[in-house]
Amino acid sequence: MARLEFSLPRVWRAVAKGLKRALVLLLVGLIRIYQLVISPLLGPRCRFWPSCSSYTIEALQVHGPFKGGWMAIRRIIKCHPGNPGGMDPVPGGRSEELCSEELRREDNCTDNHQETTDKKAP
Repeated sequence: MARLEFSLPRVWRAVAKGLKRALVLLLVGLIRIYQLVISPLLGPRCRFWPSCSSYTIEALQVHGPFKGGWMAIRRIIKCHPGNPGGMDPVPGGRSEELCSEELRREDNCTDNHQETTDKKAP
């Protein structure tokens, strides 16, 4: 009987993990439908890269339905005519890696900040 008591929390964690995964799949599916059906009718409107729908999918996949969902809501609220937009990658996601690579390529960001500030003029 004691063995059952110790395994029960593990079962509940597995069930919770499965439910979170199912919720992410459902939400991502709904967003994909939006991307395929509604978004082409509206045309490109997002001021950010990645687009709000792509950001939401990535946030859900990287951070889960609750934290990722909250990040998506905050992002969608920011996407309005008064905001200039720009690069806004998902923290910890692939878009953040791509953004960092792009900045390095454009030489807007270097990895040797410390070296350049420590060098003294001759």
